[in-house]
Amino acid sequence: MTKNPFGNIGNIMKQAQAMQDQLAKIQEQAAAKTVDGTAGGGMVTVTASGAMQIVAVKIDPEVVKSGDVDMLQDLIVAASNDALRKARDMMAEEMKAITGGLKIPGLF
Repeated sequence: MTKNPFGNIGNIMKQAQAMQDQLAKIQEQAAAKTVDGTAGGGMVTVTASGAMQIVAVKIDPEVVKSGDVDMLQDLIVAASNDALRKARDMMAEEMKAITGGLKIPGLF
């Protein structure tokens, strides 16, 4: 009797679907989480979600009083980049639970 070389394909497909479902669930959960990025010693704080969206910006009123628009813009950019980096790191940690630490292209 010859063994079917495609006999396990159904099992592999089920595992792939389960992994995809698990991945979608973790992405959804992580998207609801937030992280804060700061700049200027806390003068600007930017909050980003796990979905890589900026959800809040807090600016110390003293920075605005200084009238230094260029500095304020730089602080916002720096805090935003910090928040997005932390959000990517958070998502990468979440994905490790599914991938077992494997680097899969297209995932964080």
